[in-house]
Amino acid sequence: MKQNCIGYARVSSNNQQLDNQLARLAEHGCTKTFSEKYSAKTSNRPQLKALLGYVRDGDAVVVTKLDRLARSAVDLGSIASELEQKGVDLVVLDQKIDTSTPTGKLMFTMIGAFAEFERDLINERCREGIERAKAKGVKFGRPTKLTTQQLKQLKAEFHQNVIGKTELASKYGISRASVYRLIASN
Repeated sequence: MKQNCIGYARVSSNNQQLDNQLARLAEHGCTKTFSEKYSAKTSNRPQLKALLGYVRDGDAVVVTKLDRLARSAVDLGSIASELEQKGVDLVVLDQKIDTSTPTGKLMFTMIGAFAEFERDLINERCREGIERAKAKGVKFGRPTKLTTQQLKQLKAEFHQNVIGKTELASKYGISRASVYRLIASN
């Protein structure tokens, strides 16, 4: 283990807790920890960016699980490459990976590929499930605010120009942009 252990903890949503990850990183001897609540799908992970800017040669970045660090094998490869260029090792507690060793580097590469494969399979199953549900008539997304009759009335009032568009939006409880979008959609 390198002399300066820096932890990174992440959960995907605000209703999830970081406590378990933070406790495990502290037990492992991390002197500083960066943590955030962001989905790995988003590239906006300011604490990960801060961590990558903070670490120096001789440090070791520690995470509890590989999926806490990256969103894909490509992303993982990019992060690992940046850490390697800086002389920083990566330690993944659950998978027992330590890139300071040749075996750890090999395991890191293999597990990253399997993790991406698993995520792709899950996404494919989700897409198939959504397609089956849509074929059965299940509606996805936010329910429409206006009934068919209200939409017809909105369009008539819009084209009559009796009241302003802002007042029209207020009357139907929608935004002005929604008024224009609804008019354009049909």
